[in-house]
Amino acid sequence: MTEENIAFVLEKLALVGVMIGFSLAVAAYSTWAERKVAAFLQDRLGPNRAGIFGLLQPLADGLKLFSKEEITPKDANKFLFILGPALAMIVACMTGAVIPWSTAFEIGDRVIVPQIADINIGFLYILGVLSLGVYGIMIGAWASNNKYSLMGGLRAASQIISYELPMGLALITILMMTGSLKLSDIVAQQQDNFWFVILQPIGFLIFLICSFAETNRTPFDLPEAENELIGGYHSEYSSMKMGFFLFAEYINMFISSTIIATIYFGGYDIPFVNDVALGESIGANWLAILHFFTLFGKACFFIFFYMWVRWTLPRFRYDQLMDLGWKKLLPLALINMLITGLVILLMNN
Repeated sequence: MTEENIAFVLEKLALVGVMIGFSLAVAAYSTWAERKVAAFLQDRLGPNRAGIFGLLQPLADGLKLFSKEEITPKDANKFLFILGPALAMIVACMTGAVIPWSTAFEIGDRVIVPQIADINIGFLYILGVLSLGVYGIMIGAWASNNKYSLMGGLRAASQIISYELPMGLALITILMMTGSLKLSDIVAQQQDNFWFVILQPIGFLIFLICSFAETNRTPFDLPEAENELIGGYHSEYSSMKMGFFLFAEYINMFISSTIIATIYFGGYDIPFVNDVALGESIGANWLAILHFFTLFGKACFFIFFYMWVRWTLPRFRYDQLMDLGWKKLLPLALINMLITGLVILLMNN
């Protein structure tokens, strides 16, 4: 391998490490933020003992999970019982590989783009990885040899399959408007024009609702409904195996929020600011830092929105969940796609 190839590989490995570490840190403090948001909405204090404002609470929770006894059910399939949460965690960390986090940094003579893989099938990659996420849940649920876990796994599989269809159709309208599957191209087009939340409000609403279902968040957390299934697919899990399932959910919530911000809210685009002129005045590196915090700020808003909804809306019944996906969102997504195609056709003629 040439020196250039070695430098390229090392750069990508460093980006992978930074992204995984950052995702884990955000997931850890999302647990703290969720309890603080819940406390605020319920007129309570929330975590306030471990560190100032309870900021060390995620570290205390992590130590607690690590120190708990590992229990594997006697009749469980031990290999698959371990593989389930590991697969859920790995797939959750893979989703963010195609997200453009900001514009390029300049370090010496080298230009570093903070995006692990700028592939030309970014949409398909996201949908493919999301569909893999359910395998970790299903494998863990089946391997537990517990009927409640299995029912939770079946619910998760049915739910994700049902809501992937309208989500995919919502993304097709973006493809029709941009002519590209690359997320970097989608962000670039929004920098020069309106954000797609303005041009595709129905598609955004469909994608947002489907994101709740894909991440198993309330009001679509039927796979782990405590009042029906004890704890759902992770009923038999303890210690860090359960921690992996919980962390995977919070990582999925963070990556999902970032994808929503990237596709519909301009990604790292700073609203009402000429990025080119700003870059010339403050330099490329400072602009890249501003772009990163802009995207992260948008993602944090949607993380808060996930939490706000959790403590506002009640859980759906399972038949209501399926009716919403198949009888409402899917026809609405098809109609939205047809209207988008008609508008594009009229505009081109």
